[in-house]
Amino acid sequence: MHKVLKLHQLSAKVADKKFIKVAKFIDLCIRVIFSCDIKYSVKVGKGVQFYHNALGVVIHPRSVIGDDCAIYQNVTLGGNGKMKENNGYPILGKGVFVGAGAVILGPVVVGDNARIGANSVVIHDVEEGDIVVGSPAKSIVNKK
Repeated sequence: MHKVLKLHQLSAKVADKKFIKVAKFIDLCIRVIFSCDIKYSVKVGKGVQFYHNALGVVIHPRSVIGDDCAIYQNVTLGGNGKMKENNGYPILGKGVFVGAGAVILGPVVVGDNARIGANSVVIHDVEEGDIVVGSPAKSIVNKK
């Protein structure tokens, strides 16, 4: 398991025990040491991999990342301030690949085993098994 994820898990455990200031300090350490912003409240599944030390990764505090996802550098999972069923933050399914520099904004649900190309801007839901690229991201293949 990557060091960023180990520190994130420690931060989440500390926050669960109501030591929020300690959790925030660990989050600050993650930000300074690894140049990424992953808060203790982000739900990260098992087997998730952040490549290139999660350099430049920014994740909305309420985002959900499913099991076995691969996230490359400079990825943003961000809210857009609009409220919907999932309160305006991204949810990644299991086995999702997110290429370098991709941006996923707002209440977007990315289905299991979807692929998001590098530097894509995702503002709409992505179906299971889809491959999306571009700005705004559009499906090029549906592997259902």
